[in-house]
Formats: sequence, structure tokens, C-alpha cells
Amino acid sequence: MTQAATGAPAAPTPVQWREDLIRALVDFRGRLTPDAPLGPRTWFRVGGAAELLVQPADARDLALALRHIPLEVPVRVLGACSNTIIRDGGIDGVVIRLGRGFADIAHDGNGLIAGAACLDMTVAEHAATCGLAGMEFLAGIPGALGGAVSMNAGAYGSDISNILDWVEIITRDGEALRLPGGALKFSYRHALVPQGAVVVRTRLCGQPSNGTAIRERIAQIRAAREAAQPVRARTGGSTFRNPAPDISDRKAWELIDAAGCRGLTLGGAQVSEKHCNFLLNTGAATAAELEELGERVRARVREHTGVTLEWEIRRIGRPAAHPPEQHPDKETPGKETTA
Repeated sequence: MTQAATGAPAAPTPVQWREDLIRALVDFRGRLTPDAPLGPRTWFRVGGAAELLVQPADARDLALALRHIPLEVPVRVLGACSNTIIRDGGIDGVVIRLGRGFADIAHDGNGLIAGAACLDMTVAEHAATCGLAGMEFLAGIPGALGGAVSMNAGAYGSDISNILDWVEIITRDGEALRLPGGALKFSYRHALVPQGAVVVRTRLCGQPSNGTAIRERIAQIRAAREAAQPVRARTGGSTFRNPAPDISDRKAWELIDAAGCRGLTLGGAQVSEKHCNFLLNTGAATAAELEELGERVRARVREHTGVTLEWEIRRIGRPAAHPPEQHPDKETPGKETTA
């Protein structure tokens, strides 16, 4: 029955909020893209579209957008998407992606002030140029600095909690705040960033040192990473967190290997033979296949070792309306390695 027949107001369309938001952001200087494909932006190269992709020009632009986004509309921040599976049905609400306006780096005494969109490797190299030691580990972390702060990323004996002096955020209501590093209550692969807030800038502490020695350490980290990890594949970094010492004294990859999962496949998804805590898109995987393969690995590890692995890779968004046909998994023989 139509509105004319009943006299009742028409229900808002599912994307009415999006149309209203785009109209409200007349002073927005960045880009607003409805139904923006996200798969090509991820390291796995899978996933659906964002209902609305918001790419602010700078922190002021970001604050403007956050103030106008209705509170009932979900907001998700994506960085380099190096540790993320975006599900095939896409992401409802607003996806925020920070770009060049958040990628400045400046030398500041014994530290660096760096924007959230800076790649971790770029930060490590800039620190070497400035003769600041302590940030070399960032050369072994794929992704951007904002994401590294939000998950307390770490590698090669250090993590963000050891070097973060302060962080600047924009809250969900558009307020700019600077918080000391300790306010984030860091723990293993976790930081207490206020709910709905977006990390925009940080100050990282270093120690004056010889730039040549710092570059040598960065080169060693890059070489070690390339030797042990499938860095040239469509992957997403470490899939599962290492268990706490009181749960298991073995790393995640050792548990996965012990459960016979090295080389396991499902459709176009595969457990890496080079480093079995990495999932691969061999060319035609869906997000559903990658996530299901990960769950099968968890089930096998639990069955064989009694340990329940926790995901380190984020899985976000909606499954496809019609999931692809499931395939039986199979083992692909692979040579033993040490990672």
C-alpha cells in the first residue's frame, strides 16, 4: 500500500543517512565515495564495498565528518589493510581512510612526530636518517602507524608501547585530544584507544645513535622477514596471536605445524608452506574461504594440542548474501621450515 493511500510518511531508504551526510558535508575538502570497492585496497585483495568511504584531507576535515556522522551509523577506520580480511558482503556505514594529509614526519629532538598514515617502514627509515635508534622493529611490521598504535604492534623484540610518547586522536564527536602513551593501557597486541576515536598523529621516542648502525639493523630485520615470511604473496601478516606463556610455550606457527596444517587449502585460500601462521590468497580466494580456512586451522590446533588460537588478523564486515560453495580442505605437501 502506498503513502498516498494511507497518508503515512514513507519510511527512509536504507541509504538516506548517506545522502543526508553527503549534503551536510558541503565544506568537506576530501573525498566521499558511495559503494567504494575495498578489496583492491587490502593486502589479501578480497572483500566487498564500503557503504560510504570517507577520505579526509586533514585532521580538521576528519573532525568535521565525525561531527556530522549520525551516532547510529557505524564507523570503521582502515589503514594499510595489511592485517585485515574484509568480508565479501562489504562494510555497512562509514569507512574512514587516512591519506597524504596524515603522512607527515618531523624530527623532534630525541623523537619523531609522525602522522597515522605513515607506513611503519617509512618511520623506521626516517628514524635512521635522524640518527634515532629504537624504532628499527617497525621495519618488520607491514602497515601504517595508526593501526600499529591501535593494536600495539610489535616484532623483533619491541612494540609500540616501548616508544610511544603521546598520541593525538579525534573523538567520535569531533574533538581533538592529545593523550600520553600510558593512557592507552597497552597489553599484548592491544591498546585502549577511546571507542570511536581515530588516531591521527603520534610522537615516538628514540635514542641518539649512529645512523649506519641503525640502517644495518633495519637491513637485518628486512632480510630476516623476507627469508621467513611470504612477503611477496597476497597475505595479511600473522594470522593468529602467539599464546600466552601460561597456555603454551610454543608459538602459533609451531602449534599449526604440529596440527598438520602447513599447506592446507580451501578453494583459493592456502596456509603458507613458508610460514604456516600466514594465510594466502593464491589468486582467486574469497574472504569467506580465507576466514573458513583460518577457522579450520583453529579447530585442528585445538583438537591436536588443546590450545585455542586467537585471531590476530581482523575480520570485518558482512558475509556475502550467497556464500560461495564450500570446498573440502586438503594438504599440500611442503618441506619443513623453521618458521
